[in-house]
Amino acid sequence: MKTIDAKTLRGWIEDSHELALLDAREDGEFGAEHLFWAVPCGMARREIRGRALLPRTGTRICVTDDGRGVAQELAAWLEGIGCTDVSVLQGGTKAWMAAGYVVFSGMNVPSKAFGEWVEHHYGTESVDAPELDAWIRSGKNMVVLDSRTEEEFNRMSIPSGISVPGGELVYRIGDLAPDPETLVVVNCAGRTRSILGAESLRRAGIPNKVVALRNGTMGWDLAGLTCEHGKTSRFAPGTPKTADLAHQRASAFAAETGVRTIGPNQLAAFEADPSRTLYVLDVRDPPEYRAGHRAGSVNAPGGQLVQATDTWVGVRGARVVLLCDTGARSRMSAAWLRLMGHQDVFVADGALTGGTARPAAPEPGAAVSTIDVSGLAAILADTAVIDLARSVEFRDGHIPGAIWGVRSRLKPLKAAKHIVIASPDGEAARLAVPEVQAQTGKEPRVLAGGTDAWKAAGQPIEKNRLIPADEDCIDFYLRPYDRNSGVEEAMNAYLSWEIDLVHEIERDGTVRFGTGH
Repeated sequence: MKTIDAKTLRGWIEDSHELALLDAREDGEFGAEHLFWAVPCGMARREIRGRALLPRTGTRICVTDDGRGVAQELAAWLEGIGCTDVSVLQGGTKAWMAAGYVVFSGMNVPSKAFGEWVEHHYGTESVDAPELDAWIRSGKNMVVLDSRTEEEFNRMSIPSGISVPGGELVYRIGDLAPDPETLVVVNCAGRTRSILGAESLRRAGIPNKVVALRNGTMGWDLAGLTCEHGKTSRFAPGTPKTADLAHQRASAFAAETGVRTIGPNQLAAFEADPSRTLYVLDVRDPPEYRAGHRAGSVNAPGGQLVQATDTWVGVRGARVVLLCDTGARSRMSAAWLRLMGHQDVFVADGALTGGTARPAAPEPGAAVSTIDVSGLAAILADTAVIDLARSVEFRDGHIPGAIWGVRSRLKPLKAAKHIVIASPDGEAARLAVPEVQAQTGKEPRVLAGGTDAWKAAGQPIEKNRLIPADEDCIDFYLRPYDRNSGVEEAMNAYLSWEIDLVHEIERDGTVRFGTGH
């Protein structure tokens, strides 16, 4: 197995060739300390995440960790699925720091840092929570638009807010605020999506005054104000009446940032090119994508793509092609990716149909034994159920008596007549069968349809925010709201961390926002 030192990796990061820098630790461990351009690819979900991040196995890959050897395990697995250019960073993050280079904490750091750069670069205006609260109470002519996902909005929201995920803002603002005198306030949970959402509207040149809610729902809570829960207010579905205007506005921003436009034939040529990594991302709202999409494309809703780019794009220097129906949403997202530093970003018009489906990931071995919901319910008292959901999902609801686990760190089980593995949709559970079988000496069964099917059948669930404990959540980098204690302190620390990122990237020296790298 090839190894490289920190200086060599630094050179790779700064050259013009494709590079996937993957960190083999679980998300919670990764979030504590990692390289700026590293992308988490923990061993527990390597088959799912690794294949999504690496659509081309011939790309140059460097794997890192904290120096304790898990990088070698991931590298061996990558070579086993056909990756041909895999190296391991000797000594991991410790060696990186010893060489005098900077490490970062947190998740989606390039996107978070970009949000802070955007605010500094464009002078994005913002409003504090108490002032916004006073505006709401006075009945001011304004709209409060929540740029997070619909699920996040449903969980908690600013009073009077409407769910309009960031990629939909420019597309729908003409319908949502037709009066140019209407003030537009954009919020998220913290800072990034508030800033990028507000600045998207400003860059699009809408006539309304636009401000971001400073520090989002965290700032609202820290000001002693109360969020609402369970709200479902959302933009009207379908093509907005002002779609043509949105396209004009988005086209101007895209042209300003150097976004290139291609047609179906050029996209097909990209798909057939084995020499370059290609991501084909459909930036529409998830229900639109589910109703029909190009074969081989992946749904990456525009606002979420920009604020968490490393969720979908794992290779620096890859080609990225964005799709939507009218061209407005794809152009806005592409413009921000260009400014973030992605050079080969394209909008493909008229390409929502056709395409080449990616080959399905191979089965993780022999077919596995399964059990359906009613079968598990009948034997539950004699069964050890291992639940591989993310820790925060397990807290929100799991099969009674289930044991939470991370596939890469399974703990010894107590004696049980039956063993069943569960995960939300059952996919991660299937992948863990060989490891559970090796540990227990028994053949486990997989819950068909996962815990989603269990809940859909109306079976009982348990909820417990204390299990697993915060310190055991190695699989997930806990947000302030996810913590069981010290929430206010964590909010303040998170917001300070975000604000300081703009200074930290100067120290790093490899970050050049404002143009394709």
